[in-house]
Amino acid sequence: MAAPGLAEPAASVLLGQADAVEVAQAGRARLLAEVAALPNLPGVYRYFDSVDAVLYVGKAGSLRKRVSSYFHKDHGGSRIGLMVDRIARLETTVVRTEAEALLLENNLIKALSPRFNILFRDDKSYPYLKLVQHPFPRLAYYRGAVDRKHTYFGPYPGAWAVKETILLLQKAFRLRTCEDTVYANRSRPCLLYQIRRCSGPCVGLILPADYQRDVANAERFLRGETDEVVAGLQAEMMRFADALEYERAAELRNQISALSRVLHQQSMDESSLSARERDVDVLAVRVQGGRACVNLAMVRGGRHLGDRAYFPTHVEDATALGGDAEMPASSPEQQVLEAFIAQHYLGVPPPPSLVLSHAVQADLLAALAEQTGVRMAAQHQPREQRRTWLEMADKGAQLALARLLAEEGSQRERTRALVDALDLVVPDLDAMRIECFDISHTAGEATQASCVVYEQHAMRNAEYRRYNISGITGGDDYAAMRQVLLRRYEKVAQARAAAQVAGALAAGDSAAPVAKALRLPDLVLVDGGRGQVAMAREVFSQLGLDLGLIVGVEKGEGRKVGLEELVFADGRDKVALGLESAALMLVAQIRDEAHRFAITGMRAKRASVRTGGGRLEEIPGVGPRKRAALLQRFGGVRGVGAASVDELCSVTGISRDLAEAIYRALR
Repeated sequence: MAAPGLAEPAASVLLGQADAVEVAQAGRARLLAEVAALPNLPGVYRYFDSVDAVLYVGKAGSLRKRVSSYFHKDHGGSRIGLMVDRIARLETTVVRTEAEALLLENNLIKALSPRFNILFRDDKSYPYLKLVQHPFPRLAYYRGAVDRKHTYFGPYPGAWAVKETILLLQKAFRLRTCEDTVYANRSRPCLLYQIRRCSGPCVGLILPADYQRDVANAERFLRGETDEVVAGLQAEMMRFADALEYERAAELRNQISALSRVLHQQSMDESSLSARERDVDVLAVRVQGGRACVNLAMVRGGRHLGDRAYFPTHVEDATALGGDAEMPASSPEQQVLEAFIAQHYLGVPPPPSLVLSHAVQADLLAALAEQTGVRMAAQHQPREQRRTWLEMADKGAQLALARLLAEEGSQRERTRALVDALDLVVPDLDAMRIECFDISHTAGEATQASCVVYEQHAMRNAEYRRYNISGITGGDDYAAMRQVLLRRYEKVAQARAAAQVAGALAAGDSAAPVAKALRLPDLVLVDGGRGQVAMAREVFSQLGLDLGLIVGVEKGEGRKVGLEELVFADGRDKVALGLESAALMLVAQIRDEAHRFAITGMRAKRASVRTGGGRLEEIPGVGPRKRAALLQRFGGVRGVGAASVDELCSVTGISRDLAEAIYRALR
């Protein structure tokens, strides 16, 4: 006969399970009631799981029809069924039109990063070629918001494309590129004049009218009017020759020759293109192995400026849903391409023409046209020159995706090798998380600790953290390591302990979704040997955390790379993985990244202390980039304090109002 004391806990467990089932059923009934009450209006819906993590964001012409289709069909064991089973609540937002729904949907996707949506990294900072307003305008590389004060051309796919274009314009039109402060203080021409890359306006070697003619021709060249530019130069050359001004005619002849060489380098045939066809974005998509690549090639003014590859996340989960529930399933390539177009062109001015590797819905382009004010025409079976552009973009997408898969495959094998070498228990290899800590200082000065994160077989820069270390003896690395580990894991340990008391973690992390705040990494690396590991063991013992997570990376004999040994906090013997070990390659990669991140932070902190950069930090509107630009231009805070308001204004990003505020603050 069972003891009464043993029967009571078993009964309470059964009662707890029954209560949980009732709560789940009540929650599902409440959710279905909310779905039934949705309006028959356009809008955006969001699904959340039991820990309030967003699962999916979608748009609908009719919220009631779209959302109810998820719950009134049997999806079986498919991915959409998995998602529906995890839905704990939903939120909806009613809008006036489907175009507004498109805008809101993609803004929410970028902000919330749902697991079942295709997500492209929000990287819209494209460079431009800037023609700075001035009596003698200059060419400049520019990245940022455009204004009406200057003339901008682009955007370009990368910095290299802008710099290459500037070089071509220097060869053909000899426009200056020097800063205005340099231009105003020249007494003789610079080297660029000697190598025929500048016409020397700083010392009066070209008439203002002739320089303005070159500027106008450069603008026309950038707009694709190359034939008109060459014809105009030839006519002017003949006019000077007829007037017996042979030197000026020879200068124009040389300019025409330089421009002809530049045009010869452009392999694209622009002569048959209309004005509308000269600005085109070419988009090619490839999907393979659960990953996707969208290759964007830019054509501006009839010139192919180059391409840029984008790799979205959540592709496998999102494409497995087969599109929206009430819409016919589309191919993964079409889903990826539509997601890119929607997310990309809501923040970047679109060109009037798109050349696509796959057809997309006309409603998408119409909604974008309504939002951006640009009427867009799309073509997915082009001919002649556009077909050549599309083939080039498709080949680029294929090569970029193959390279990504090869790199990820190699990283995955390294992760698996490390798990096997350390005999770790990792439920999901693809979700394995490693955090690595390092301490950096200069003879005890400006001590900083770094924490870098490796997850899903890649370094996660957005989750890196730096910690300023204070209240310790300078140079005491052990005390610094103790401080950073306590600061990183103390709150996590307290939250996990509270959750265990409440029963959320009673059956282990794998029994239910665990909030991000409660999650521990699968492995904690510390850069150091037995002393650092002993300090980490002391911290983890104090916090009640698993000692088996801690591994120290101890430098080998002679501190040679490849001879490192791994030291364990739970008493296991040291392990030497060997020079050719894939596991050691991964450990060294993560350790080196932690060291790099720590030492760059320490150097910045040390420089701030030594130059007095902290005084600049106190001025409203002076952030890290502007502070660095000021210190670089004037050689330190003392030089910044000695500069005039006009000199401060010459620094990129410093307005006159801000320059006056800096001038007053440092006087």
